[in-house]
Amino acid sequence: MTRRRSIDLNCDLGEASTPEQQDVEARLMPYVTSVNIACGGHAGDAALMRSTIQLARQYDLAIGAHPGLPDREFRGRRELPLSQGFVLDVILSQVTALMAIAQAEGVRLSHVKPHGALYNMAARDPALANAVAAGIAQLNRRLILIGLAGSQLLTAGTAHGLAVAAEGFADRAYQADGRLVPRTDAPALIHDESTVLARAHSLVHEGTITAIDGSCLHLDIDTLCLHGDTPGAVRLAHALRTMFADGGVFVRRLDHAD
Repeated sequence: MTRRRSIDLNCDLGEASTPEQQDVEARLMPYVTSVNIACGGHAGDAALMRSTIQLARQYDLAIGAHPGLPDREFRGRRELPLSQGFVLDVILSQVTALMAIAQAEGVRLSHVKPHGALYNMAARDPALANAVAAGIAQLNRRLILIGLAGSQLLTAGTAHGLAVAAEGFADRAYQADGRLVPRTDAPALIHDESTVLARAHSLVHEGTITAIDGSCLHLDIDTLCLHGDTPGAVRLAHALRTMFADGGVFVRRLDHAD
């Protein structure tokens, strides 16, 4: 795979439930280029959506919707039986809610990235992926669909005429088939800064990452996710930006990336 000249650095925001978490989200803004804002399903509410949009606008970030299962007890990360109709309703209702607030604030949404269990289930299930893509296409075909690299989400998005962006994770462990290790498993989250940086470097410069069984995965990504709830997220974001600058990789918002 060819080395990328640029990469988008995205972050899931609008999920903070305490002032301390809100402060972390605000301090992440200068380092990322795209934000995915919770739409009131797994987290967030209208006030938090509005304030997150306002802050993202100040930093000229690409603003996207982050719809998730309405299962706040488990933060939208618990896999549940889902029908295509239910998923379609989740996409339509939650993205519409954020679109209305964005319009009132004078900004346009650029993308949609499903959250948590919805993201992971649609990544492997063509029917659920089709429901996600169909909902986005119904709302606005200019919206970019972010999905796990190599997943059914990207296939479905393309089939519905959407632009798609393949996502990679430096702070999450991968299974040998390219899926993410479930968060319920101990090795799922990677907190060590040097390890995260090394994995990010490999993804962006080589298009590879090591799976949990030691095998090498080949992933061509357009955007790299940094989780705001990763310990030391702000310090890690700064370190990533420094590494990319030193390596000649331009970090720019998703709707401007090559």
